[in-house]
Amino acid sequence: NRWPWLLHVFADGGYAGDKLKKRLQKIGKWTLEIIKRSDKAKGFEILPRRWVVERTFAWLGRCRRLAKDFEKSVASAEAWITIAHIGMLTRRLARYGYR
Repeated sequence: NRWPWLLHVFADGGYAGDKLKKRLQKIGKWTLEIIKRSDKAKGFEILPRRWVVERTFAWLGRCRRLAKDFEKSVASAEAWITIAHIGMLTRRLARYGYR
């Protein structure tokens, strides 16, 4: 109910088991796509949609408070992530001169 627009979930190969799939089925009607690296790949390989997650982590890593995991509760960590996203959004809006 919290994110009604969320329909598709991308996950890393580490979440390929049934545990995540069953949990998602319990809480909503979402499709799950596991992004796996090819067995034939050697060295670095760009994975589809993986860049979105890595880019977001890089953006959040710019926030000094989120550089290390010091929070004692999940609620506190979520609050600081929200604050970091608000900061990014306001900087983007200011860049384009919205009033």
